[in-house]
Amino acid sequence: MTRPEVTAVIPVFNDCPSLEIALKTSIETLSGITRVFEIIVAEDGSSDGSTAFVRQFEAQDRRVRLLHHDERQGRGRALNRAIREAQGNIVCYYDVDLATDMQHLCALIAAIREGSDISTGSRLLPASDIVRTEGREIASRSYNFLVRLILGSRIFDHQCGFKAFNRERILPLLPTIRSNHWFWDTEILVRAQRAGYQVTEIPVRWRAGKGTTVRFRDVFEMGTAILRLWWQIHVSKD
Repeated sequence: MTRPEVTAVIPVFNDCPSLEIALKTSIETLSGITRVFEIIVAEDGSSDGSTAFVRQFEAQDRRVRLLHHDERQGRGRALNRAIREAQGNIVCYYDVDLATDMQHLCALIAAIREGSDISTGSRLLPASDIVRTEGREIASRSYNFLVRLILGSRIFDHQCGFKAFNRERILPLLPTIRSNHWFWDTEILVRAQRAGYQVTEIPVRWRAGKGTTVRFRDVFEMGTAILRLWWQIHVSKD
């Protein structure tokens, strides 16, 4: 079997209603980008039938592969495992709700082909087209400002769930990532920049998923995670 050029990873936790659309759209989009690809569904302890659905799908299409955890490990651990087990030289991932328009996947992968170590979608570049509530907009801009200020990042949007990697280059970085859940996206970008990796930011069209809100607890956790990573980098030297 020919080794795939691209591995697309879709992190999943109780997202069965979105999976059917995401898998079909992924196959259509990737078929127009590369001749050989695989799709890994990184399913993290779901209890809504996601596991059975993907197993049925992969039995019909060998390009789809399930990575299952019986108990929830966290989004970051699921992504780490999927990247390690990916066969493609280029690994990308995106959220199962396809909040980022898949038309941008070609540009995301092209950036890696052209020499970037990481490419990432950005909702905060001037050319980006986003729709979300005012509360989420303020929280996102404030969070990313603090990451730039405190952690010295040059990236504008750290949490967009739409990224691609040169797998060979990114593998040595994975053991340094301490976050197991949502902060994984920010931590990998910050540590990659500190290690001298080339990171390309791409403006995207993005629409907020249904039912997403910003809570005080979320804001507190964001600030705590930023300060924890600063401590790891500058004090404990992790």
